[in-house]
Amino acid sequence: MQPLDSDLMRSFLAVADAGSVTAAAGRLYRTQGAVSLQVKRLEESLGQALFDRQARGVVLTPRGEQLVPYARRVVALLDEAAVALREKPLVGPVRVGIPDEYSGTVLPRVLAAFDERHEGVQVSVRVDHSAAQIAALEADEIDLGVIYDWAYVQEGEVLCIDPTVWVTSVAHAQHLRRPVPVAVYFRSQWSRDYVELSLDRQGINWRSAWACDVAGGFRVAVTNGMAIAPLSRSTIPPGCRELTAEDGFSTVDNARVVLRRTPRGTSPAVEGMATLLREAFAPLRHKGGR
Repeated sequence: MQPLDSDLMRSFLAVADAGSVTAAAGRLYRTQGAVSLQVKRLEESLGQALFDRQARGVVLTPRGEQLVPYARRVVALLDEAAVALREKPLVGPVRVGIPDEYSGTVLPRVLAAFDERHEGVQVSVRVDHSAAQIAALEADEIDLGVIYDWAYVQEGEVLCIDPTVWVTSVAHAQHLRRPVPVAVYFRSQWSRDYVELSLDRQGINWRSAWACDVAGGFRVAVTNGMAIAPLSRSTIPPGCRELTAEDGFSTVDNARVVLRRTPRGTSPAVEGMATLLREAFAPLRHKGGR
């Protein structure tokens, strides 16, 4: 079996995306004849027609449609390999602070990707509340901090907006009880100013049924039907759902997630981690979440 040429795949994708050989040639900085020849060679190697030629361009055949996702994966993997092998390896320590909400979701993906690219970097992680992370940044105890900014006063790069919402278990429906059992934070001004105020403004009769200091505890409480809980929309556990205005509940906050750096300076390793954090939060940003 004749192997597929990656250069031919690139030309195929360009024609598929552009809808014509002429437009694809412009994108590839090649002549129309050269691109047509590459598509023809690919079709011959597969023994299949990939395009139907029409007066105003080309359209994919069923076989062409089938090839597109494979071609995209091949080209993307080649581009990724080129970047990984050409970029300069990073070295040195990187100290990262991140909220508990993302310690089991965003963070593992970031650390795994960073470790694959930069084996010479020693990463240490601090999972803590935003106020503690701000203090740690100012004391130069961490290099990067992912901070919740519900008052819109923090400086830094906005990674996304991921609203805090009320969450209930689908199976237990604790939000229908009165008083409503609620999960609250220990010693948290945010909990008093946003969580409790959100309920009071809606005139909801509630009681504190679960108190802890980490969002992971909130997920346990809501999943097991002990209480409703204020959680970031992106971290709603399976088997649970957001309580909306139709249920009589309002959004708790619309906080930004901000990436801050220590004021004492940065390094290539720190900036490399910042890039991966930005990439990891991109799906939340595109969804319009916090």
